[in-house]
Amino acid sequence: MAGREPYIVKGIGGFYYVDTGTEILECRAKGIFRKKKLTPVAGDRVRLEQEAGTWVVAEILPRKNVFVRPPVANVDQLLIVASTVQPVPSTLVIDTLSAIAVDKGARPVLVVTKGDLSAAARLESCYAHAGFPVVTVHAAAGQGLEQVRAMLAGRLSVFCGNSGVGKSTLLGALLGEQLETGDISRKLGRGRHTTREVQLYSCCGGLVADTPGFASLDMERACYIPKEDLQLAFPDIARYFGRCKFTGCSHTAEKGCAVRQALAEGEISQSRYDSYVTLYNQMKELKEWQM
Repeated sequence: MAGREPYIVKGIGGFYYVDTGTEILECRAKGIFRKKKLTPVAGDRVRLEQEAGTWVVAEILPRKNVFVRPPVANVDQLLIVASTVQPVPSTLVIDTLSAIAVDKGARPVLVVTKGDLSAAARLESCYAHAGFPVVTVHAAAGQGLEQVRAMLAGRLSVFCGNSGVGKSTLLGALLGEQLETGDISRKLGRGRHTTREVQLYSCCGGLVADTPGFASLDMERACYIPKEDLQLAFPDIARYFGRCKFTGCSHTAEKGCAVRQALAEGEISQSRYDSYVTLYNQMKELKEWQM
């Protein structure tokens, strides 16, 4: 992406591979990061220095956000890949990931795969109403790929989704041979290359993060959202913020709750509300100091 500072493409085994815009440099991190308990991650914009003839990451520039699992920083949007069938989509997984994205200041995008196998209308309707962009793709036929490519331009995007939903097929269609022949893969060599680490690829005028294993995760393992703030991570529920009869309404059982009234009137989908209540109860049992 033109005009951006050097950024970490991948970190593995204590080495960080930094794209300077003209080349990829293999770097170590300065020891001060260990003292600060700060770990550079893919997506970090950095300042480099030379020490004893080798390049080192000297400074991590201010982050827009950072995800712990998967370790990636400065994410602009989270593309949540879900299939219409085989496997049947888990709305709780979709809603958990989208809530994490909103809380982190990243845009959630729902990418529905296998649209050729079963109608995607239910998912499209539910999440479009929630305020998220929704794209239905059939990678083999090329359906929807141009829409996805347009969304990637100028952004750092993370793809996530359960096993079997078609994430790898979609990434393959977008990235092609980069997944096997990128500069990092060549630098590391096939023997040292591992697909378990986050790696960034240039794609369609933006950056795409391949995040192996980022799928069905517990909220507390990925992002602590205080239960009071969870409503703000659900845009379709946040619309009713401040309209409830009682201040501090949890929207789970109280009388005079504007959210529950909207649910009864069909303005909020039952699956979205159920996910909110499930996550609210999870967060209620978890304290920030336990993170």
